[in-house]
Amino acid sequence: MERCGQRSRYRQRGRYRQRNGYRYRDMYKMISRMILTALVIITGCAILQMGGMFLRQSISFPAGLNQADTSLGWNLILVNRDYAIPNHYELELTELSNGRKVDSRIYPALQDMFDDARMSGLHLFVREGYRTWEDQQAIMEERVGEYQAEGYSKQEAEKLAEGYVSIPGTSEHQLGLAVDINADTSASSSDEVYAWLDANAYRYGFIKRYPSDKTEITGVNNEPWHYRYVGKEAAQEMKKNNLCLEEYVELKQSADIY
Repeated sequence: MERCGQRSRYRQRGRYRQRNGYRYRDMYKMISRMILTALVIITGCAILQMGGMFLRQSISFPAGLNQADTSLGWNLILVNRDYAIPNHYELELTELSNGRKVDSRIYPALQDMFDDARMSGLHLFVREGYRTWEDQQAIMEERVGEYQAEGYSKQEAEKLAEGYVSIPGTSEHQLGLAVDINADTSASSSDEVYAWLDANAYRYGFIKRYPSDKTEITGVNNEPWHYRYVGKEAAQEMKKNNLCLEEYVELKQSADIY
């Protein structure tokens, strides 16, 4: 009898431990679900915040270069190898039909220019618009890598790359005010599109930012596809007097001083 009683108590203890095991397992599952739910909520909030950045960007860049002057207005901000985008520069973006983005303030003029170009029988598209810091850095690293593959040292490759690619923080693409426009070569030639833009872009407030005869001033080689919005008045004056943006801004600042 005693042995049977002991076995009975052992069975009860076994059942008790088993019930506790189930409870601990259920509690573990419940805590795991709570943690997983919290992670999903946090991740979802982060994704929503990132999505909102497509509509409004706030840009901040580290110190090093002088910050660009904004006194002449948003459309005449000059960024180049000497002047970086101002800290906490903000812009709102509009997405184009091909997924590229531009500053919302230039979208109407850009659309008008494209409509008229197409009415003239041209087929063209925006290949590049707004870029993030990461986009610009990736393009710079790719170009440097190409030169290094040709046998140049890293220092030589970086110097050569800067003749075609702006250092992150100094690119007009990061302002959202510049577009690279290419031809749909299945229907139009690049020369046709570039010639039309060169002759007409100023009517809509755009300038060819890096012309071949201004390389020593801009520090960037000829880019017949790269157009920058400056506004109709400024674009007309620059076209009439054959000025690049550096020259025009200098004249405007000098006029303000005197």
